[in-house]
Amino acid sequence: MIQQNRLVAEFLELVQIDSETKYEQEISKVLKQKFTSYGLTVEEDDSAAKTGHGSNNLFFTLPATSKSGKPLPKLFFTSHMDTVTPGKGIKPQIGEDGYIRSDGTTILGSDDKAGLAAMLEAIRVLQETGTEYGQIQFAITAGEESGLKGSRAMDASKLDADFGYALDSNGTIGDIAVAAPTQSKINITFWGRSAHAGVNPEDGVSAITVASKAISRMKLGRIDKETTANIGRFEGGVEGATNIVVERVKLEAEARSLTQKRMDEQVESMREACQSAADEMGAKLDFQSEIIYPAYMYDETAPVVKLAMKALESVGCTPRTFHSGGGSDANVFNGFGIPTVNLAVGYLDIHTTKERIAISDLVKTTEAVVAIVKQVAQEA
Repeated sequence: MIQQNRLVAEFLELVQIDSETKYEQEISKVLKQKFTSYGLTVEEDDSAAKTGHGSNNLFFTLPATSKSGKPLPKLFFTSHMDTVTPGKGIKPQIGEDGYIRSDGTTILGSDDKAGLAAMLEAIRVLQETGTEYGQIQFAITAGEESGLKGSRAMDASKLDADFGYALDSNGTIGDIAVAAPTQSKINITFWGRSAHAGVNPEDGVSAITVASKAISRMKLGRIDKETTANIGRFEGGVEGATNIVVERVKLEAEARSLTQKRMDEQVESMREACQSAADEMGAKLDFQSEIIYPAYMYDETAPVVKLAMKALESVGCTPRTFHSGGGSDANVFNGFGIPTVNLAVGYLDIHTTKERIAISDLVKTTEAVVAIVKQVAQEA
């Protein structure tokens, strides 16, 4: 049975360990001590050498306890150990309304230490109740908040699971992100020709004008129900130097879509807009795009979704599937060939100093994890 006081105490302990993204070394040590104290084996990859972050990705494995001898599917859960800023010196407070918050000067860190606390309490409950289960792996990533750097650099050979669940989505407990987009990072550079803006502007080619023309020809924002695109940064010129025709401009942009085909089409349309503007004005163009992570998409007939829905119903939740507009480690795990969906854990106003989570949602998330484990054994 879930012990609420124990769960809350663990969550409060975890959020008070500084772990802003790139500085995960201390939380990594604590997690290794906690998980191994319950008999789980631990492995880690060499991702920190590639990412420059404070920890490798961690893989904790709980051996199967199947008494019937029948093979049970191998399950995994994933959460990340890092937080956004400001995340140093977090002072959690429990309000009379049943919510846990920071003191208002920092984030709380429930994204994603709520997932970590739920995992640890679920392990204790499974062991204390003698529940039958197959092998369960807990994959804890570093660098999720800095663009999924940890999972993208992961040694996938360390994974040993048939399917699994990320505990890292906003929303009401019961919400399941069954789809999330692929994302392309786009870096664009225009080179025009410098000249004196007052003496001989006709001899120059303004890279700012070229870039502006290109942007005006792009479809941006909400393209369709599956696709979005955005210019996030426009950089060029020298501060205060209004008398120079700007020679070089850099743009940082992105495109997202739930389907690779629409992603490719959107990126190509942005490239064409840039090329046409550059050709028209006699400028040079460098257009670089990189897929950061793949998309995934399931419906309610997919086994990984059906199982979660049954488990959530069994603990009194109302399952609801939805398509997310953002990526998570779940995207990367799907790219590794392991069916994964992202479950809501109930946190609110994440990435702000108003972040909060209800104690009841910490409990319900833990109940959901235990219920999924039991459902796997029941259906095997």
